[in-house]
Amino acid sequence: MSFTDETVRFEFDDSSKKEIGETLVSVYKSLGEKGYNPINQMVGYVLSGDPAYIPRHNDARNRIRRFDRDDIVEELIKNYLKNRGVDL
Repeated sequence: MSFTDETVRFEFDDSSKKEIGETLVSVYKSLGEKGYNPINQMVGYVLSGDPAYIPRHNDARNRIRRFDRDDIVEELIKNYLKNRGVDL
């Protein structure tokens, strides 16, 4: 794998965005039901890629693993910026 100095475009379709959002909400709820700190667990998963951060409760682990972590991070950043008035 090689890296380049040129900017690479990254895009994914709009239907995936809704699914990612819905999945994050359901995984958050599942983590809370099991007594975990949902934010800490989800950050651990996104940063490391280790599925052990997400329990199997309510099929949360399988649901979140359907998406690339890059897509999850993109959706999180877009929503963060949109909520702060940035036009995307």
